[in-house]
Amino acid sequence: MKIAVVGTGYVGLVTGTCFSEMGVHVTCVDVDERKIEALNHGIIPIYEPGLETLVHKNMKSRRLHFTTRLEEVINDVDIVFSAVGTPPDEDGSADLKYVLDVAHTIGKHLNHYVVVVTKSTVPVGTASKVKAVIQEELDLRGVNLDFDVASNPEFLKEGNAVKDFMSPDRVVVGVESERARKLMARLYKPFMIVSDRLIFTDIPSAEMIKYAANSMLATRISFMNDIANLCELVGADVNMVRKGIGSDTRIGKKFLYAGCGYGGSCFPKDVKALIKTAADLGYPMRVLKAVEEVNADQKIVLYRKVVDYYGGDEAQLRDKVIALWGLSFKPETDDMREAPSLVLIDLLLKAGALVKVYDPVAMDECRRRIGDCVTYCPDMYQAAEGCDALMLVTEWKEFRMPNIDTLQHKMRGRLILDGRNILDGEELKLAGFEYHCIGK
Repeated sequence: MKIAVVGTGYVGLVTGTCFSEMGVHVTCVDVDERKIEALNHGIIPIYEPGLETLVHKNMKSRRLHFTTRLEEVINDVDIVFSAVGTPPDEDGSADLKYVLDVAHTIGKHLNHYVVVVTKSTVPVGTASKVKAVIQEELDLRGVNLDFDVASNPEFLKEGNAVKDFMSPDRVVVGVESERARKLMARLYKPFMIVSDRLIFTDIPSAEMIKYAANSMLATRISFMNDIANLCELVGADVNMVRKGIGSDTRIGKKFLYAGCGYGGSCFPKDVKALIKTAADLGYPMRVLKAVEEVNADQKIVLYRKVVDYYGGDEAQLRDKVIALWGLSFKPETDDMREAPSLVLIDLLLKAGALVKVYDPVAMDECRRRIGDCVTYCPDMYQAAEGCDALMLVTEWKEFRMPNIDTLQHKMRGRLILDGRNILDGEELKLAGFEYHCIGK
């Protein structure tokens, strides 16, 4: 089987590479000539554990190819995946410009049956728009041929995407015809050898499933952050609360960890888009609006704690040296989209603080986003050197057991703010540090 994957961002590159690993002949397409040139030289534009090895392996096996011209491969493939970006508009809706651009290109050059699959996260009704655009281009050409559209939302966790794709807990495919269903079932058959987790639905349901899933996970995070803030006020320990409620099988243990807010490419964007979709139909998503508000507030909780430490006076932060451990929105990725670190850095700089940062993989991405307004350090201890306060923002494994003697020697102050509740607070307190976490 031969497929094309349009878009070589996070979703597209992982999708194309993993399909090629299963023996499918894949051509990844992108309009960014520099990105395609880099990929053709084996240079990977994103950090994702295990991805680079698979890209090199399948390029060498000639199952994975990269090009800038969809029109050159469209009539040599059975399926076209659209995995282009859907950035949020100012009103929170998803911008479908790139999705519809792909549809126009397909309609202008298609001359045989294909299934056009939306892999990007898109609002309900997008497949119908894609279908209409392709048909419009075919009509302009005076061409009469069959094609199908489908929806196949991704459920990849950044930092674990390759494993998620190769061993999915479910694959959702929305289709309109038996012909499309059979072709998609054939494509995914190698992934279902051990257990059939392929779920076929109608297209609107498939489009909704992705938004509903991410919104539920975001809701659990914001709920626990709300509970954590209340725990601090009443003297409870959110970690004990989490264990207590997580043992209820109706609730479960996942996504119940309090912290300094969620970020990334999915949760913030998808929550906004679902709120906007509902608003356009006259329905207020009251729970999700609260989820969004709690998360926005949670991203500044560490800033509030450091201001409180200095007597509640933001002016006291001027010329203080504040270190941040972690920049990416989560570990095992360099993705900083909607990352809490960006909010904290902005607030600290506006207050006149001097900010030092360290992240195992996201330093270049941070520099690309904000330039040199912070001091980039080569390791966690150089970031801590001379600092008045240390904020742990991303739960990278290397931060879990810091050398306390080294911190005592390096830090000027003794304030440690743990935004992910991963440090041993009792040990730090015994060593003379003032330790604050979330929800305790």
